[in-house]
Amino acid sequence: MDVVTLLHLVVSNTLTYATPLIFTALAGTFSERSGVVNIGLEGIMVMGAFSSAVFNILMYPTLGTSTPWIGMLFGGLVGILFAVIHALATINFRADHIISGTVLNLAAPGLAVFLTRMIFNKGETGPIARTFGTGNIPLLHKIPFIGPILFSSILLPAYVGIALALISWFVLFKTRFGLRLRSVGEHPKAAESVGINVYFYKYSGVLISGFLGGMGGAVVAQAIQGNFGSATIAGQGFMAMAAMIFGKWNPVGAMWAALFFGFSQSLSAMSSVIPALQAIPPVFLQILPYILTIIILVGFIGKSESPHALGETYIKSE
Repeated sequence: MDVVTLLHLVVSNTLTYATPLIFTALAGTFSERSGVVNIGLEGIMVMGAFSSAVFNILMYPTLGTSTPWIGMLFGGLVGILFAVIHALATINFRADHIISGTVLNLAAPGLAVFLTRMIFNKGETGPIARTFGTGNIPLLHKIPFIGPILFSSILLPAYVGIALALISWFVLFKTRFGLRLRSVGEHPKAAESVGINVYFYKYSGVLISGFLGGMGGAVVAQAIQGNFGSATIAGQGFMAMAAMIFGKWNPVGAMWAALFFGFSQSLSAMSSVIPALQAIPPVFLQILPYILTIIILVGFIGKSESPHALGETYIKSE
C-alpha cells in the first residue's frame, strides 16, 4: 500500500466516524453556552438515528438519491421535538439538568425500539434504502497529492460538519445573537438587566442543540451503520460531550476533538489493512474510544472553564 492510499484510508475513515461527533459536539456547545447542561445528547442522537432510518426506508421511492440528505434534516427536526422536553423541564419547570438529560437517555432507546417493532415487526429497521456514500469535492480532488488524500471519495456530510463548526464559531463569537447567548450562559441576571430575553436564548440554545444532535444521529444511521437498532448509538453522545469539553466549549475546538475521537474509532476499522495495527487485539481498538472518553472527562472537566452559570436554575425577576 503506497503512502497516498494509506493516508487517504486514514483520513476518510477518520472523517466518517468523526462526522456525527462533530454535529453532536456542536449541539452540546450551543446548549451549554446558553447555560443548559445537555447530557441528553445520547438520547437525541438515538431519536435522530431512528427517525432518519425510518424516513429513508419509507421515502426513498419518492425522493431517490436526495433521501439521505432530507433524512438528515428530518432527524434534526425530530431532535428538536425531543429537545423541547429537556428545555421545558430545565427552563420552565426548573428540573435538575443532569436528571432531565438522564431521563431522555433512558427513554429514547426504549421508545425508538418500541416504535421500530410497531412499524417493522422486529427490533431493527433492516438495511436502509440509500446511504450517504462517498464523493469527490469538485476541483479540489484534482490537487496533486493533497487532493486524493483529503478531497476524493470522502463522506460529504463530513465537510458539512466542518463548515458548520466554522459557521458556529462565527455565530457564537462574532454576532449579536452569539454574544447574547453566551451572556445568558455566563450571567443571566446581568443579561436580563440590559433587556435580554433570557428564556428565549436558553430555548434557542437547547433547540439548536436538538437539531444538530438529531442530525448527528442521522449520520450514524445513514452513513456508518446503514440501519437502526438498539445498539446503533453506542455511547456516541457521551463521546461528543467529551469532545465539547476537550474543545473548551468552542465550536472549532470541539471539531478538532471530534476528529481525534473519530480517528480513535476508525482504528478498529483499519486494523485489517494496516500492518502496524494487526498485532493489536481487536477488542483493545474497539474499547479505545470509550477509554479516551473517560480519561478526557476525568482529566479535563475540572480544568476546562465552563460557562459560569452552566446548570444553574434561572428565575425571572418580578
